[in-house]
Amino acid sequence: MGQPSFQASNAIIYVTYGAFLLLGTGLAWKMRNQSKAEFLSGNRTQTAFPLALNFIAAAMGSGILFSYPQLATLAGLQGVIVYAISSACPLLIFAALAPIIRRKCPEGFVLTEWTRQRYGIVTALYLGALTLLTLFLYMVAELSAIGQVIEALTGLDGLPTIIVECVVTTIYTSLGGFKISFITDNIQGAMICCLILIATITIGAKTEINRDLIGESGLLNANLVGWQLIYILPVAILTNDFFLANYWLRAFASKTDKDLWIGISVAMIVILIVLTLVGFTGLIAVWSGALPPDGDGSVAFFLLLEQLPNWVVGIVIVMAVCLSTAAFDSLQSAMVSSASNDIFRNRLNIWWIRGAVILVIIPVVVLAIKAPSILQIYLISDLLSAATIPVLMLGLSERFYWWRGFEVLIGGLGGILTVFIFGTIYYGDAQLGGELILLEQGLYTGDWGAFGAFIAAPVGGLLWGFGALALRLTVQFIHSKVRGTRFDALDRPAIVSSEYFDPLGSTSEEVTTSQGAGKFF
Repeated sequence: MGQPSFQASNAIIYVTYGAFLLLGTGLAWKMRNQSKAEFLSGNRTQTAFPLALNFIAAAMGSGILFSYPQLATLAGLQGVIVYAISSACPLLIFAALAPIIRRKCPEGFVLTEWTRQRYGIVTALYLGALTLLTLFLYMVAELSAIGQVIEALTGLDGLPTIIVECVVTTIYTSLGGFKISFITDNIQGAMICCLILIATITIGAKTEINRDLIGESGLLNANLVGWQLIYILPVAILTNDFFLANYWLRAFASKTDKDLWIGISVAMIVILIVLTLVGFTGLIAVWSGALPPDGDGSVAFFLLLEQLPNWVVGIVIVMAVCLSTAAFDSLQSAMVSSASNDIFRNRLNIWWIRGAVILVIIPVVVLAIKAPSILQIYLISDLLSAATIPVLMLGLSERFYWWRGFEVLIGGLGGILTVFIFGTIYYGDAQLGGELILLEQGLYTGDWGAFGAFIAAPVGGLLWGFGALALRLTVQFIHSKVRGTRFDALDRPAIVSSEYFDPLGSTSEEVTTSQGAGKFF
């Protein structure tokens, strides 16, 4: 079987981290004189190919080695295809919306800046809190994943690896900010593609499939979970991507809209292929007999590797470290930029923000050690995003000029309440209804609870939002009658059009903003 020796495993892991530390700190030293704005973002500085590599690196952490094979063993081929498409295709939303938001808010580099301009400070703080919570949970998931990967591949304790990764990424992202994360992600993204290609060829060449197990497994057949995931996963992943500031930072870093479309399209295709290949390892593990019929699907990938030579496992260890480091430094950089912009309006000294992120690492590590399921961590913020994003994005259309922050806040919170109400009615138990908000039973229970929750969240959010609109208009109408003033709550805001010049791209474009923007109530 392929498990490197104790000495070899440690050498592979820590030499890889050491290389990234030297690379990151060396680049940070070269950029030590960059401005605060350059530290936090890289608006309009990147071409298509670097953007593609960055989205590839940011979108795939080491957790994919658990979640995609596990889903394959539960929902079969149908689940693999749905999960891969649902994870890759939502990236196109950034290519579609970032140019629109950039025209409305030229100086912004995260979604909350447009939210502040459109809906006011209260809604911006609400979205900022959800963004930071999501980044925090993704950091927990990534550290938990790399710890479990190292334990599964080498038998070593995963805690030292978790700590070293935190130290390495914290050092170079604290020194260099967004640009360092972007450059290292270029290198890590290219390495990931090469290593996955080598691992795929090797698994295909060395693994022996028992054809009798293919039909017996039933993994080629459609099933209830697979059909449910066709709706659940696109809604969960698409809306949750809006909370990931590391994606918005990269989208706004594109030099032109054309670069953004090309970069994201290339990244989407590569991510789709890679995730499909990783998911297929779950099917291969079952068909080769590496995973017994009643086995834990989350370790399918690692059971499959047990049949392969040591050097293959060594390659996978390097690949896992690259995946995790690329994802984690992107999340750290995004947390610094989001906290600085959303909470302190970029007025606080950046070293205080860096210090706060370092302090946040402590609970992240503690929770990562205790986290039972990688997928469960991701699901915690999925319903929040499914409830909030539909009511938030209505304001992007000029037709909804009368939509304000009050409706977004009430709609988002009301969507979660709707999930609780649905769960209580569906299960006949208020406690189970509360557990449905956190999806404690996961997505693969075989009932309609999770499916109903992902319908209740966006639909309920919109219903509560329009209910809040009716309440606000009623209050404002009564208020205008009592005071004898004109009712102007439905007046179209005054529009200011100006020309925004892009010095990097040597292009100009009309920027439309609203003088009356930013109203919460």
